[in-house]
Amino acid sequence: MKKTAEQLVAEATAEIVTVKPEDALAMQTAGEAVLVDIRDIRELGREGKVPDAVHAPRGMLEFWVDPASKYHRDVFAQPGKTYIFFCAAAWRSALATRDMQNMGLAPVAHIEGGFAQWRESGLPITAPEPKPQAKSTK
Repeated sequence: MKKTAEQLVAEATAEIVTVKPEDALAMQTAGEAVLVDIRDIRELGREGKVPDAVHAPRGMLEFWVDPASKYHRDVFAQPGKTYIFFCAAAWRSALATRDMQNMGLAPVAHIEGGFAQWRESGLPITAPEPKPQAKSTK
């Protein structure tokens, strides 16, 4: 193996802007930023969500951002907005942010510590939906 995942994340982090969760929330509240949650849908169901964050699964992100893609989403075509990506612990979002920066989406950043640090900072979270209880067959 030429590089480890940890090395790739470190390289990406050196090339991108990282913002504290509180600053990301302030930018979102001021209408300056779009928060983009790239976690898997199952993570959102287990851990909860950041209110008003856009969910864009990591596996589709490049296709949703690319205006030439048949999968393009208009949310990624808002001039004047900073796109701030996050995942669970800021590893996937570091790589995604670097990729979006390389694609020309600008300005972009990611949240320091990801969703875990957001939650630990006491910032707003929409609680996960409770799992339905299995019905008794008595």
